[in-house]
Amino acid sequence: MKVKIELFGAARDFSEKNLLELDLDQKSTIKDMRKKIIQYLDEKFNGNANYKKIVNSSAFCSGKNNIVSDNYKITNNEKIGIIPPIGGG
Repeated sequence: MKVKIELFGAARDFSEKNLLELDLDQKSTIKDMRKKIIQYLDEKFNGNANYKKIVNSSAFCSGKNNIVSDNYKITNNEKIGIIPPIGGG
């Protein structure tokens, strides 16, 4: 199934389009999608450790702008947002 991942904050560096389009298996969860994003980063950015940290520490939101857990089941053609932690002072 196709999924669009909207990139926010530091995750925008993952793509020039501010989104990623991934193919996931049916009944995939956010946890599965995290793994798929890390595979993409391994291929595109030679396993950039900082990018992987961003993915592993980010929250994700559904198309309805609700924060979702790693067990959330993704539907076909759903838009998911990746929201990295924001530092500041």
